[in-house]
Amino acid sequence: MAVKPLLRAPRKPGRLIAEVMTVVIAGFVAFPLYWMALSALKPPGEIQSADPRPWTLAPSLDSFTRVLSMNGFGRFFLNSLLIAVVVVLFSLLLSFLSAVALSRFRFRGRTVLLVMILVAQMVPVEALTIPLFFLMRSIGGTVPALGLNELGSIILVDLVFSLPLSIWLLRGFVAAVPFELEEAAKLDGASRLRFAWQILLPLVAPGLVSVSVLSFIHAWNDFLFAKTFIISKTENQTLPQAILVFFKPEDTDWGAVMAASTLMTIPALVLFVLVQRKLVSGLGGAVKG
Repeated sequence: MAVKPLLRAPRKPGRLIAEVMTVVIAGFVAFPLYWMALSALKPPGEIQSADPRPWTLAPSLDSFTRVLSMNGFGRFFLNSLLIAVVVVLFSLLLSFLSAVALSRFRFRGRTVLLVMILVAQMVPVEALTIPLFFLMRSIGGTVPALGLNELGSIILVDLVFSLPLSIWLLRGFVAAVPFELEEAAKLDGASRLRFAWQILLPLVAPGLVSVSVLSFIHAWNDFLFAKTFIISKTENQTLPQAILVFFKPEDTDWGAVMAASTLMTIPALVLFVLVQRKLVSGLGGAVKG
């Protein structure tokens, strides 16, 4: 008996258009990254050419060599990594506890606090740079580790700016956990703290992944606060600041700038690839919540 081959259902026109648009948008988004990596591999003559081409027949690693041989590059990389990791850890802890408090407890001023958290996201960062500069200078007189020229000042400010969005994301996940589950845990003798860490925390894992990625990217790419707070301590500069070395008034080394930007992109890109499934489900869960 002959077996008839399975026939695929014809794609609907609407779905085909959506897929084509997705590919086109992805191409627009990915093109700047491609051009950045390509410029890092081009020899100087092609980079400064009046007729740029989207390819190169003579790729070179000289730009990467100049960046990696820059004095203090390893130190700048570790400074940025330290800031990003500390911000992620504290952001996860504080946003989780805040989301639990705002979702599982009823107290006076709860709605006002939620609105204030949302409004904090709308304030332009540039408008707060100068006030934060004077604030960090004042704090440095009491707590030197959080003052100007110290990594603690960047960590503190990056953490404060990453918390509002992190709290809003996690609040949706925490609110989606049924109260019946907490009541069942209480009947089994579990305290609220034990319920939060052993039951609630694993259930909101996708949200935690989303928060960690967004906080990491925010802290890793921070240039404004790092440039504002680190004034004289060169050893405490971060990787985005280090790129300024290659900007010169008359002869900017665009190959090195693109190579340094490519190297900066790699850690965030690797992190995103590793957690992309959790990240997509996390952002989707936050929207549903």
